[in-house]
Amino acid sequence: MKKAFLLIVVIFAFAISASAQKICPVNSESKADVKLYVVNYENQADLWIYNVNYENQSGSNDGKWYFVCDENGAQKKVFFTDYENQAQIKVYFVDNESLAGWKNESKSYLLK
Repeated sequence: MKKAFLLIVVIFAFAISASAQKICPVNSESKADVKLYVVNYENQADLWIYNVNYENQSGSNDGKWYFVCDENGAQKKVFFTDYENQAQIKVYFVDNESLAGWKNESKSYLLK
């Protein structure tokens, strides 16, 4: 019984970490999976992002991001552009976790 419980806990923990949206900022456009631009106003954004402190708090393409430094450990590599017209997704960082999410669902495929 204890072994079965332990197995369930391990599988559940793996499932949570597997669905985590781990993001690695890169310093080159050519290394990135997607190009982002940080907008000044929330109504300009396609995606509202909340930066979580722990990997297990992040979501699965829902705007709750956990930033990692290791490109190999990241689910997506992103490049922050200096110009809005170079970006595929416009993002806005929010201070409240409940606000995170897509405002323009048509672009969500870029981070799946």
